[in-house]
Amino acid sequence: MKYLISGILFLLLFAGDASALEIKSRAFRNGTPIPTRHTGDSLNVSPPLAWKGAPAGTRSFALICDDPDAPGRIFVHWVIYNIPAEKSDLEEDVSKKERLTDGTLQGRNDTGRIGYLGPAPPPGKPHRYFFKLYALDIQLKLKPGAKKAGLEEAMRGHVLAEASLMGTYQR
Repeated sequence: MKYLISGILFLLLFAGDASALEIKSRAFRNGTPIPTRHTGDSLNVSPPLAWKGAPAGTRSFALICDDPDAPGRIFVHWVIYNIPAEKSDLEEDVSKKERLTDGTLQGRNDTGRIGYLGPAPPPGKPHRYFFKLYALDIQLKLKPGAKKAGLEEAMRGHVLAEASLMGTYQR
């Protein structure tokens, strides 16, 4: 009986909310090709993204988009952070400004530019592009223009949940 009660108490304390953070796009499904309009071969506009299931205590969101299949290293396509906790989406074609009107900040991609940089891999096999969303328990004290490494360091110890959406692209 003691073990049964202990087990029930454990589940009540640590099971938490059954919902989990999820990220999706109306432009493509997880594991499918990213439409050309969101690539360097066309309009180079960020895809629309939406999420749900943020845990209690979320104070902001951050998102990193990178390509682990790039030659020689992981290539960073987008760094965006301090997305307000009350937001549940990023519309298509987020402005390539350091600071958006709602206070969201953008960092530098691996070309050194601010904002989203669409896929433009070398010819060959498809590359995978991961849009990784993080629910954070703080507003980060980063200035606009941070790089992925700086964002990851600032987030350390503050990630409440994360979700990922993967799209592919090939030339």
